[in-house]
Amino acid sequence: MNRGRFLHWSLLIAAAIGFAAGARAASYPSSPVHIIVPYSAGGSSDVPMRAIAKQMSEQMDQSIVVENKPGAGSMLGTEYAAHAAPNGYTLLLFSNPQAWGSALFKHLTFDPVADFEPISLFSREPGVLVVNPKTMPVHTLSEFISYVKAHPGQINFASSGNGSAQQLFMEMFLGQAGLKMVHVPYRGSGPALLDVLSGQVPVFMPGLAAMVSHIRAHELRALAITGDTRSPLLPNVPTIAESGFPGFSAYVWSGLVAPKGTPRPIITELNKQLTEAVRSPAVQSFMAKQSLEAVTDTPEEFKTFIESEKSRWGNVIKSAGVTVN
Repeated sequence: MNRGRFLHWSLLIAAAIGFAAGARAASYPSSPVHIIVPYSAGGSSDVPMRAIAKQMSEQMDQSIVVENKPGAGSMLGTEYAAHAAPNGYTLLLFSNPQAWGSALFKHLTFDPVADFEPISLFSREPGVLVVNPKTMPVHTLSEFISYVKAHPGQINFASSGNGSAQQLFMEMFLGQAGLKMVHVPYRGSGPALLDVLSGQVPVFMPGLAAMVSHIRAHELRALAITGDTRSPLLPNVPTIAESGFPGFSAYVWSGLVAPKGTPRPIITELNKQLTEAVRSPAVQSFMAKQSLEAVTDTPEEFKTFIESEKSRWGNVIKSAGVTVN
């Protein structure tokens, strides 16, 4: 076959593939879409995902089924989604642990970042450094730093588990502040919070939303916010960045991805539907009640964000010696 005929047939094949992908996207979705949530039902990631899925289902006139597949620090459900057919009918809720998963889990059969096509972010919330006021005699971040420095390796902090966002947010702060504390991992945020409220462990850095009521009831004292700006929920609480650590920023975030190889027209359609759902009055109202920030972006922007999170938190994991054992 001469070069001219080869190019001719190559272009025809490429056009046919593009037409087929476009045809699939035009009829998408023609059957129920499944969203895998790699966490337990009723959790801080699961609940907003269900509200968004309901809105997307109404917009797309198609059933969207949310399936919980928790386990192995979100890797169990993530692996299931990674091996699903890349046709737009299996999607995955994607959040912080998947972005840094490859730095924690050394023997995965998949890549928790490279094996997915980003669609969009949909929510984020900052963390908050809180202490039990009965067992930790500090009122400001400066006082906290001085107190911990005076008791190196003697003060405990709780988290929802090894390799969790709660641990890594705290490890990044400790590294920048030059502090030494003892990490006490729990099997989830609930048990950790109970022990912090009872005074068993004096320090905690969870997501802000679930802590507001405890802070307002003076059960916990908020020292600093991990976000870029102060929270309207706690306007008198400074950020870590403005308290002597410029550039410090950490958010608990969630988004939606699809298996690698999902046709681009379907990714584009899902981004459109997700964006419309997040911006709808119903979801905006829901997010506000949950104290979550509703955010969206393009697939390209989400991809860049995920890669930056993978790099940044991978460095924290390495420097702090974080393990999941």
